[in-house]
Parts: sequence; structure tokens; C-alpha cells
Amino acid sequence: MHSRPPPAASPQGLADRLELAAIALDRTRMPMAVTDPRQPDNPIVLANQAFLDLTGYSAEEVVGRNCRFLQGEGTSPAVVAEIRARIAEERDFTIEVLNYRKDGTGFWNQLHVSPIHDDDGKLLYFFASQDDVTEFRKVQTLEATEHRLLKEVDHRARNVLAVVNGIVRLSRSDNANLYAAAIQQRVQALASAHTLLADRGWQEVELEQIVRQQLDLLASDRITVAGPEVRVSAFVVQPLALVIHELLVNATMHGALAGPDGTLAVRWRGLEQYGGFELTWEEAALSTRPEIRPPGFGTMMMRGMIEKQLRGHVERAWTDTGLTVTITVPSGLENPSPPA
Repeated sequence: MHSRPPPAASPQGLADRLELAAIALDRTRMPMAVTDPRQPDNPIVLANQAFLDLTGYSAEEVVGRNCRFLQGEGTSPAVVAEIRARIAEERDFTIEVLNYRKDGTGFWNQLHVSPIHDDDGKLLYFFASQDDVTEFRKVQTLEATEHRLLKEVDHRARNVLAVVNGIVRLSRSDNANLYAAAIQQRVQALASAHTLLADRGWQEVELEQIVRQQLDLLASDRITVAGPEVRVSAFVVQPLALVIHELLVNATMHGALAGPDGTLAVRWRGLEQYGGFELTWEEAALSTRPEIRPPGFGTMMMRGMIEKQLRGHVERAWTDTGLTVTITVPSGLENPSPPA
């Protein structure tokens, strides 16, 4: 069975089809517009009611103008340049662009453009449909924000658990009650630092706040604190608070603050690199010679936190009057390692 070529359209049939196409274009719910690249500046020559409803303009305000009037302050120049390049190529394309209605409200426009050529391949028109994807973009943004939030919560939880793991591993005692008390005190120091971070929105924290939060628990006039404003990464706060807690416990039990007239001076300076610092812990016992003890588990924990997690350095030096501890923490700590 051989197929026959379709009959040639009669003038009346062609006119009917054109009228039907015009009616369909006008009544469809999809915003559509037709531009004429043969005219200067490729103006709109036809826009359906859905296009007018979407943009808020009347037909008189739209026809004869280039589509760029829908652009605004937030429209990306790079996207506009890409649209121009695609139009110059005379090929189909789809792109999302931030456009603006007549009342100034923005909407994300998923723009579909197709060139229309005659039988000889000559470009006659560009046919463009618009799809308001603003709500879809909001959902995408919300999902991306939630994803980042979940990753951040996971990272913070891992950081806290790494510190707790260090506390449990490095705490030692033959007495179960003493062991439990040591763990409880260290976790309390960690919880206090967590509260400080929460109050600051998990942003950078001033070094002085971290130091004073731990030392103010003792409320002693034999302690002095001094140093310039230095802001440290949120990831430094909890390990450093635990280190200061260990130093304070050692000073009150075995160091300068165990005697009647011992003093403690804590000072610091910022390093040249932003966020890094050097903290000096200086104990002085005036009437009694301080006890020089071998490194204990508190010292091991302090080294673990400073050297392993914060990638810093700690030095202990004994003098005739007391102990000096110098702690150096580098800058740029955004993802510290868990204690080894």
C-alpha cells in the first residue's frame, strides 16, 4: 500500500489553521511571546494573556519592546549575555533568569526559546515560553539550606564526641569515685564552652571569654587575666576550654594556687596570622616551693587537645617560683582533627 502526499492546503484551510493557532496561543495557560528579529532590537510582536498576567503589563506596554524590560537589579549579567549568545546562534535553548514584574516583584523565569525559520531556512521569529519557577527555587534553596545545616550539625557533633572520647580515654584513676568525678568535671567544662558557643551562634569567640569562663569559677583575686582582643574559630573553643580547666585543676591541687599566697597570671597575644594566638599560663608560689610533678593524665590530655586536635604546641617550664605553660595555636582551624 502506497501512501499519497497530503493534499495542498487551500487558502481557506491555511487561514483556519492560522486562526486556530492564534486562539490556542492566546488561551493557553503557559505565558508565551513572539519576537521579530527582522525588526530593529528584536521586539515583541505577540504576547498572550498568560504572559500579561505573569508580568503585570498590558499588551500596549509590551508589544514593540525588547524583552529586556523584564530585567532588573538582581538579574545576572552573565545570564543575560548567555541569552544573547544563544539567540545569535538561532538555536533552541532553555535558561533560568531572574525577571521582574511591572510592580517590581521578582520571579524566576524558566525561559524556553525556539527560532522559527521559513522553508528556505531564513529566520522569521523567536517563539518564547515562560514558566514561573519561583516556588520551586524556594524549595530547592530550602532543601540546600537544610542539607548544609545537617552537615554542620553532624560536624559539630563529631567534634564534641571527639573531645569527649579524649576525656574518657585520657582520664585515669584506680578509684572509681575519683574517676567519675574527674569525668564529670571535664564534661561540665565542655558543656560550659558549648553554652558559650550557642550564645554566640557558633561563630568566632573572643579568647578572653573562653579564659574567663573557666577561671571565674574560682573567683579568686590572686588570678589576673590580660591580653588584646583575639577572636578564635568556633572549633577551638571546646578543646581550649578543657585545657584551661585542666591547668586550673592542677594549679589548685598541686600548683601555685594550692598555697596561701600563690598567684596565677594568664596573658596572650595574637599571632600575625588571623585567628592564631599564644597563651601564657604563669604560676608563682611566693612562700612555698611549688611541687614539680611528672606529667600526669591531665598533662597528657592537655597535650592531646593542643597538639593533636588543634594542631598547636605546648611547652611547660619550671622556675624557682612556679610553672609557666606556653600554648601556641595556629590560625585557620576550620576542621580540627580528633584527638589521636
